[in-house]
Amino acid sequence: MTTSFGAAINIAAVDDPNPKLQIQRFNGLKSTSNSILLSRRIHRSFSHSNSTSIVRAVSTPAKPAAVEPKRSKVEIFKEQSNFIRYPLNEEILNDAPNINEAATQLIKFHGSYMQYNRDERGSRSYSFMLRTKNPGGEVPNKLYLVMDDLADQFGIGTLRLTTRQTFQLHGVLKKDLKTVMSTIIHNMGSTLGACGDLNRNVLAPAAPFAKKDYVFAKQTADNIAALLTPQSGFYYDVWVDGEKFMTVEPPEVVKARNDNSHGTNFPDSPEPIYGTQFLPRKFKIAVTVPSDNSVDIFTNDIGVVVVSDEDGEPQGFNIYVGGGMGRTHRMETTFPRLAEPLGYVPKVDILYAVKAIVVTQRENGRRDDRRYSRLKYLLSSWGIEKFRSVTEQYYGKKFEPCRELPQWEFKSYLGWHEQGDGSLFCGLHVDNGRVKGEMKKALREVIEKYNLNVRLTPNQNIILSNIRQSWKRSITTVLAQGGLLQPRFVDPLNLTAMACPAFPLCPLAITEAERGIPDILKRVRAMFDKVGLRFYESVVIRVTGCPNGCARPYMAELGLVGDGPNSYQIWLGGTPNQTVLARTFKDKVKVQDLEKVLEPLFFHWKRKRQAKESFGEFSNRLGFEKLGDLVEKWDGIPESSSRYNLKLFADKETYQAMDALARIQNKNAHQLAIDVIRNYVASQQNGKSMD
Repeated sequence: MTTSFGAAINIAAVDDPNPKLQIQRFNGLKSTSNSILLSRRIHRSFSHSNSTSIVRAVSTPAKPAAVEPKRSKVEIFKEQSNFIRYPLNEEILNDAPNINEAATQLIKFHGSYMQYNRDERGSRSYSFMLRTKNPGGEVPNKLYLVMDDLADQFGIGTLRLTTRQTFQLHGVLKKDLKTVMSTIIHNMGSTLGACGDLNRNVLAPAAPFAKKDYVFAKQTADNIAALLTPQSGFYYDVWVDGEKFMTVEPPEVVKARNDNSHGTNFPDSPEPIYGTQFLPRKFKIAVTVPSDNSVDIFTNDIGVVVVSDEDGEPQGFNIYVGGGMGRTHRMETTFPRLAEPLGYVPKVDILYAVKAIVVTQRENGRRDDRRYSRLKYLLSSWGIEKFRSVTEQYYGKKFEPCRELPQWEFKSYLGWHEQGDGSLFCGLHVDNGRVKGEMKKALREVIEKYNLNVRLTPNQNIILSNIRQSWKRSITTVLAQGGLLQPRFVDPLNLTAMACPAFPLCPLAITEAERGIPDILKRVRAMFDKVGLRFYESVVIRVTGCPNGCARPYMAELGLVGDGPNSYQIWLGGTPNQTVLARTFKDKVKVQDLEKVLEPLFFHWKRKRQAKESFGEFSNRLGFEKLGDLVEKWDGIPESSSRYNLKLFADKETYQAMDALARIQNKNAHQLAIDVIRNYVASQQNGKSMD
């Protein structure tokens, strides 16, 4: 006889005639249970000196509140939602401009966040951000044009390219949500699972190369995304009234999803992998090829790397687990973490291996405190050996040792490139991923006229693909007129910089990021000029308005993480190829005081670095104690140092004249000179000299 109410209680026989309660820790969900609750049996054993009878599995009355493991409020919302439907399906129909707390959490699974304009005072003006799901950043021509239209008709007139290769559409009113969602769905798009406690968008290199490993990486990303897509139909029930959309899935995906030979699935559930509770928190996966770290592979819950033989034929995958960026200020128990090697699997097993990892997190990740619910905390608690052992039980095989790989490189794929199939692709830098104004018009013109498909990059940039050689000149001209210049005409600092949206719409922002980074980059360039660093030299700078790390600042050479109004925590020590975790250097640095900290660091990097030593590598070699001393003792650039950076100018007189003009515009000479060059190129460029 059993009673199921959400926790396990063992009453063990002891010398004392009074049995003792032993409450086991919460183990997550059990896939063999069909209950929507976290079912456990109550076992009770009695041992008496004058009796040999033993009673087992007796249903003993007990208060659930006394034994049920603590769960976060979101876990209860999920449990009561009828697979992420209720109360969202009712809330979107009423006349209020916002939705209630439960619906606010559930709509994330549908790919949306409720926001309000934090620049406005008084009553809140609510709107919704929608995020698409585009595995590998692939955007068909039709979908791009629709998103461009929706931004103008229902958004704020801009499209935001994200660090996970998706679009964000800001400013959608609640009354328009169903129209916008259904339009996306009917035009080859989806927002399902772009947010929420499930697998998010799967990253892959955006470069549309025809090489075997790149093609295989993209195919694998597509298959993983399909494997972990919710199956219960809640998304279509809410937004298109249950209309069915038939998609053809590869048979290997269907087979892997349905396989329950190792106890991974919820039998007879509409969500065989996720169940009613889905995952404890968000889950992020990236796929890439050796040496290509355009996807920040080590920041993901799972990193998958194609391994090929000497003939370039893909054979299997190295798998890395436990990466993640989010943390909380003043809580040292929260931290960013790099993924570590789990093992190698043959290519036919990749879906089963990924599923096993996801189930291990589903069953064992914490559901009581969402600050500790990511996979990285399970890895940190267990260690890789225990995690590997448990995952192998769901995988049904042993992981092989990871194969050796070449050094990683960050690859932006900006500029013109051969695809390898006779066509070209063109990578375009978009500052902070914000497509707006003349740039938006130029992109629309080119994409629509030439029927181009698009790839979004993890660095908030955009790639136009399948371009004929004969179109190159005219496309280059239109793009340049819209401000989309070839990378050699863009400040190198901008090419690798990233920022999250932060103010005014993000509810988590503590200070500025996207709106603040343009001025920060100009000030860094001015410091470079002042200490004698050349224009082509750069550092990877990433800025976020809060510690959640959406722009991955903890991998930057210089990360600025909002920790108060107009204040940043400074992180140093990441590397240009995104393989080393940065560390906290200083707290509470006011934005107006950045020069006091950064100028001495750049000055000493210029003079004390080793050959080809990056700023991040230099910071790690000197150590933070030494760097702190350099900042504390800084009294300005020594008089013996050159006061002028003449690299761009023929003589001192030209520099001084340009500097005088620049000061009128609150710029320095170098910035004004570059602006003049850029404007000239944009107005005069006819495409003949573009690469």
